[in-house]
Amino acid sequence: MPFISGGELFSHLREARAFDEETAQFYAAQVILALEYLHYLNIIYRDLKPENIIIDVNGYIKIIDFGFAKFLGTSARTWTLCGTPEYMAPEIILSIGFGKGADWWSLGVLIYEMMAGSTPFYDPIMVQIYENIVAGKFHTPKTFSADVENLVKQLLQVTER
Repeated sequence: MPFISGGELFSHLREARAFDEETAQFYAAQVILALEYLHYLNIIYRDLKPENIIIDVNGYIKIIDFGFAKFLGTSARTWTLCGTPEYMAPEIILSIGFGKGADWWSLGVLIYEMMAGSTPFYDPIMVQIYENIVAGKFHTPKTFSADVENLVKQLLQVTER
């Protein structure tokens, strides 16, 4: 693996506390392209978070740590409980089977975090994080534009069981 000198997105986000919309859009667009390519190859990533995104010297991202990635093959679903709790889709937590949609859910959490400086379902009690995710319980800050709010709400939709 080549040396990437720009550091983790996580470090840049903590330093900035939150990104402006243009910066978040720049990084989110690159993540979308990466996820689209992985999904085209029938691979789900399953661990999208700022710690797994590094930035090169030109400011472009690289996704790292494919330890939870899985080739779906002809199957559209998998049932393994994996990922980082605050980024897990409800279907992962509920063990009802999940597919590529779980990566899009994580993208919604990532966009929210880039814009707000914290994850949408955060709670100091881990069980409450899971309950918030399954219920789809979060509030968007007033600083979100209508477009960002709409995008995040569309990505973080809890589907009917």
